Amino acid sequence: MRITLSVLKADIGSVGGHTLPSAAVLAKVKEVVEEAKGSLLLDAYVFHIGDDIVLLLSHTRGVAHPAIHELAWRAFREGTEVAKREGLYGAGQDLLKDAFTGNLHGLGPQVAEMEVEERPSEPFMVLAADKTEPGAFNLPLYLAFADPMYSSGLLLSPELRPGFRFRIMDLAQTERDSYIELDAPERLYDIAALLRDSHRFAIASIWSRKYGEVAAVVSTTRLRNIAGRYVGKDDPVALVRTQKIFPATEEFGPPFALAPFVAGDTRGSHHLPLMPVKANTPASTFFCVPMVCALGFSLKEGRLTGPVDLFADPVWDAVRAKVVEKAQEMRRQGFYGPAMLPMEELEYTGIAERLKELEQEFS
Repeated sequence: MRITLSVLKADIGSVGGHTLPSAAVLAKVKEVVEEAKGSLLLDAYVFHIGDDIVLLLSHTRGVAHPAIHELAWRAFREGTEVAKREGLYGAGQDLLKDAFTGNLHGLGPQVAEMEVEERPSEPFMVLAADKTEPGAFNLPLYLAFADPMYSSGLLLSPELRPGFRFRIMDLAQTERDSYIELDAPERLYDIAALLRDSHRFAIASIWSRKYGEVAAVVSTTRLRNIAGRYVGKDDPVALVRTQKIFPATEEFGPPFALAPFVAGDTRGSHHLPLMPVKANTPASTFFCVPMVCALGFSLKEGRLTGPVDLFADPVWDAVRAKVVEKAQEMRRQGFYGPAMLPMEELEYTGIAERLKELEQEFS
């Protein structure tokens, strides 16, 4: 049975600043989605990460179907109206247009979708991040799909040994989407050369070379390039299939435990480590530490079983404690060096404007 999984995410308003959506906003979004179950949708699940609301939808309409995207748009728009009535901060922040145009791409929300021939057992993960950049998943997914030091299945499993194909997007190309496809392990160094620059390049999808099956899809939209101004960081979402012909669910844990430094944080203009957190966690008041959650599901005939919160077991408490130390060390450096993003990546223009004024004083 061919099933489409769609993950759509947007920040449409939060309580007391950039924290979390209100109960009423979440309830309205869930209400709109629930009404579509049994007709447009086979199943759905709604949650939040920080102040972003995430919709997981299963259906048979295929990728980028207008009716599915319109449903998500309506849920976010009606949630925005509640946020405005409650006076929430940044109400409708990620909705960059006033009208739906048939597809959410280019309208602000993050979108990751895949159509699959459902396996007898179809486990998968939803990854959702807040306060970070579109390339935030570059290193964890590279390690899970291409590095046997982290993903032992690449050595132990005949299904994984032929490797995976990485489809990588150039985020600097604003006129049109621009991609390159590279095979691991043969092009491993080339893949690393691109993914190291998470400001410029981001994984769009990963495919099994042996079976031609999609393994992962990541939202790669850059809001700044759409809006032409700062509207919040890009906060990616991803769908990742696991087990059998893909890495095991537990093989994704160690790469995320590294908590790589990523762009984002307060005013979208700094570097801090990507912290694994439980789903439905408010954004951190410690300089908006970038966060990622991971929910595991099983799929049968389009029906969802789960989720299990993959970052909720006790081992992640120890990881989070180390991430806090890592974040504090970086913040002690304040505005200096790598603690703040390079000039071309700053989401606020205050420094650039100040430098233009100072240029007049040089002699």
